[in-house]
Amino acid sequence: MATEREKTDRFKRVAEKRTNRIIEQIRLLGNCANKSNYQYSDEDVEKIFFAIEKELRETKAKYKVIEQGKLFEL
Repeated sequence: MATEREKTDRFKRVAEKRTNRIIEQIRLLGNCANKSNYQYSDEDVEKIFFAIEKELRETKAKYKVIEQGKLFEL
């Protein structure tokens, strides 16, 4: 079974890679804002960011549930 240190190290390694990948994808999405290459409506943009923000809220809530679900210790 993995130790707490191993779990922490694994979390940091995986979370950093995944976070950097997400950030890069968001930057690439920003390239779609170039009106000389793409045509879109304000409604399209709202739909995109609503979906992203919804997923972000849901994922963030998963971390809060873990914190709230912890048992009391002295």
